[in-house]
Amino acid sequence: MTVAVIVPTLDEAANIAATLASVRAEPDVEAIVVDGGSRDGTPALAAEAGARVIAAAGGRAAQQNAGAAAARAELLLFLHADTRLPPRWAEIVRRTLARPDVALGAFRLTIDGATSAERLVARGANLRSRTWGVPYGDQALFLRRSTFERLGGFARLPIMEDWDLARRARRLGRIAVVDAAVATSPRRWRKLGVARTWLRNQLVLVGWRLGVPPDRLAAFYRRPR
Repeated sequence: MTVAVIVPTLDEAANIAATLASVRAEPDVEAIVVDGGSRDGTPALAAEAGARVIAAAGGRAAQQNAGAAAARAELLLFLHADTRLPPRWAEIVRRTLARPDVALGAFRLTIDGATSAERLVARGANLRSRTWGVPYGDQALFLRRSTFERLGGFARLPIMEDWDLARRARRLGRIAVVDAAVATSPRRWRKLGVARTWLRNQLVLVGWRLGVPPDRLAAFYRRPR
């Protein structure tokens, strides 16, 4: 089964080369970068790294849907631009999705150069995703194209589109979190600090469950602090 890796980007010049190097370490995979209007040269760097580059506006959900539509592969993996895949990742994806009971897969999360607090965050994310079956996008979600199409792709949400996709996929089968780990940048935890970032994330999740409109949640999440 062929695999396409879809990477949504917006001003990711500092990260895209390393991310695509981890993708291209495996042979015979599609690497598709979907750029949302970068001004820092991200598309050119992605093309130099061997990716097919397309443009799509409307946020990460729209970008990822556009990448899936452009892909030719049978299996789709959605990768954040600041996250690197582990060695032999394609074999792991194929093996996991060969199980008919698995609807969606994800990797274990690690954080580059993690502090003690950040390691605790990663442990919590891994426990949550395995216990509740709802991994987040920084764990590199992957699924069959047929499943993605059955789900209607990512909902056009300004936030929580990854959580929403995993929650809906859970109705179709098992969510598999594999032992191999992706490595993601610590930048979002270090911008506000681990405690404040964790609290913000929990408030967004609570707001989602209480029915707060996604636009309001997105504005709260992205509000300068």
